[in-house]
Amino acid sequence: MLGQPISSAKSQSCGNCCQTNDNRPAQLQTLLLLHGASPNTLRPSANERVAVLISLHRLFEHDLADGSLEQWLLVPRTLIGLVATKIAAHWLIACLPLILVAPLLALQYGLSNDATLCLLITLLLGTPTLALLGALGAALTLGMRGQVLQALIVLPMSIPPLVFACSAVSASQQGLPAGPALNLLGACLSLATFLCPWATAAALRLALE
Repeated sequence: MLGQPISSAKSQSCGNCCQTNDNRPAQLQTLLLLHGASPNTLRPSANERVAVLISLHRLFEHDLADGSLEQWLLVPRTLIGLVATKIAAHWLIACLPLILVAPLLALQYGLSNDATLCLLITLLLGTPTLALLGALGAALTLGMRGQVLQALIVLPMSIPPLVFACSAVSASQQGLPAGPALNLLGACLSLATFLCPWATAAALRLALE
């Protein structure tokens, strides 16, 4: 009678130990995945996007100083088209060289070939998004001193593209599918392309009034 509860307790404890041992491979796999998402997979993507944001705080200041913005309102072309051309020219000058240098940075940080290709795709999708958002922030803060207000405007909007890009590169480095993160990054680019030129043109009109 007394031996039965003791034996049942021993069997229950043995079952718990076996269950814990069965869970260890899953826990070890999770730790390995977290370890695979090392900072080396995130630094190239994050560094280049921060460089894009830094170069945008004076996008329209020279045009305002020499009177070019007033001339933009007088030409028969739409202001939205001129703003889009300005942003595209800035992307070609400031962002395209970063994309060309990206494979060298990936080699420096030890990324695999798949992760390097994913890094290039995220840069092609992410840098135009940040250029559009940065142009909007530059237009909203045109004529103001300092960059704190622009940082408060642009940084919250730039966090989702940065997170999606880093997630895609990290997943590719670990051998996981990066398609969902790339799809979300492409959605951010589509939304920014649709809204930012119009909003930037409206902000420039307000700045000139």
